[in-house]
Amino acid sequence: MLRFLGNTPFCTPPLMNPYALASPMDAAARPRRDNPRHSQHSLIGQNHLTGGRAGAKAAASGIFRFLLCFLQGNIRYLVRRTVEGAAWHNPGSRGAMISKAADYLFLTIAAAPFIYYVLVLYSSWLFFGRSKDGAPKNADFTPPVSNLKPVRGLDPEAYENFSSYCRQDYPDYELIFCVGDENDASVPILQKLMRDFPECQIRILYGSGRNAINDKVAKLVRMVNEARNEVLVINDSDVRVEPNYLRTVVAPLRDPKVGGVTCLYVSTQDKTFTQHLQSVGMISDFYPGILVARQLDGIKFALGQTIVTTRSHLAGFGGYEAIENRPADDLLVGRLIAEQGFQVELLPYAVKTVPDCDSMKDLFVKRLRWMTVMRHMRPWGHIGLAFTQGLPWCLAVALTHSAGMGFAYVGAYLGFRVLISWLIGAWGLRQIGLWKKMPLIIMWDATAFLIWLLTFGRSSIRWRNVDYQIREGMLVPVVQAPIQHSSQ
Repeated sequence: MLRFLGNTPFCTPPLMNPYALASPMDAAARPRRDNPRHSQHSLIGQNHLTGGRAGAKAAASGIFRFLLCFLQGNIRYLVRRTVEGAAWHNPGSRGAMISKAADYLFLTIAAAPFIYYVLVLYSSWLFFGRSKDGAPKNADFTPPVSNLKPVRGLDPEAYENFSSYCRQDYPDYELIFCVGDENDASVPILQKLMRDFPECQIRILYGSGRNAINDKVAKLVRMVNEARNEVLVINDSDVRVEPNYLRTVVAPLRDPKVGGVTCLYVSTQDKTFTQHLQSVGMISDFYPGILVARQLDGIKFALGQTIVTTRSHLAGFGGYEAIENRPADDLLVGRLIAEQGFQVELLPYAVKTVPDCDSMKDLFVKRLRWMTVMRHMRPWGHIGLAFTQGLPWCLAVALTHSAGMGFAYVGAYLGFRVLISWLIGAWGLRQIGLWKKMPLIIMWDATAFLIWLLTFGRSSIRWRNVDYQIREGMLVPVVQAPIQHSSQ
């Protein structure tokens, strides 16, 4: 069996990896680096396969091949029985055989989410197992850093978020904030920050000086140009960090093969039902997809809560100027760094974010926006999400088959979902009180499935109280409106 799993050729199914984003620039127009790695960017995730990732690819190969053989075997058997048997000449028996074949096929497809759940468990166990091995490597690697923070409006607990960056155990770093103008609501908080931490290198920039649809990216263009240091740490304004943050996220850059670093994030404190539901969705749904994508194909995206890279790596794809009118800039940055032949490292380390959804409507709009963007950036991957959602498949089996069959599918679904949430949330991210939120998993899965259905045929999103159309991967504003928060 091990020989079968290890020797089976594997090709990552594109439908199972919605995070492998389409390139935002066609090959003819994309700036390229004179780097020997660049010509091999399609092989990233293969040349450096070691240990767990190679095992996951081999195991996944075996699972998918087993499923294929199972389907082929049942179909061939039924076809042979149907065509060669005398019963084929009986119209009633013929219909029964076709119905049985269709039923086998349906039950097999309905079990596809279970295969995905097994991959989630394996990928999560390998990923978080690294953090149990001891102190992080290369903690003594401390090059000068420029920490860039685009800000618009005033987030809840903004001062606590900003001040956490002023308490870093790091020898040489600067903080650069960029706001729209001097009337921005965050300016008094930033000025207080400068008074309270005179020992820190803090600068406030007013305006981006650019005419771009994505105001956040326009600000990043200016901050990158004015940063004093080669190493850049970029994160959203609602992020709060521990004193060891910079040492932890910068350390992987010591390896010249690493071009970018990102990490996960958890809520500072969930107070409302909506915030609890959002946290459950992140732990049980969003992070499993990320960890499976990492295990099978490597990280080829970044998360806006932490992006660590260098000026030269940004320049390799044309800088933020190349994506200032596109949605999902953080995901694109990671993708474009990977396309240069560099690795993007996902750390088993989580920063904290202040919850930004106060109502179910806020959460619904935020999730709908994100899923709509993903559908336009990776349409086939978005369709493939159908085979990662166990709830609708299990309910369909329970409604159309015997009680025993329905109990088996629903029971397996519940067991997998609880185990995944515990492994990632409690064991991996050390979230206290997660057991109390477990009943919300079913509600989240139902909500996520409904939103997934609504994204088909949809090309409009609402972002910071402004409506946009997504046309050929570009953001096109529909109606201008005032903006209240900077992190959504």
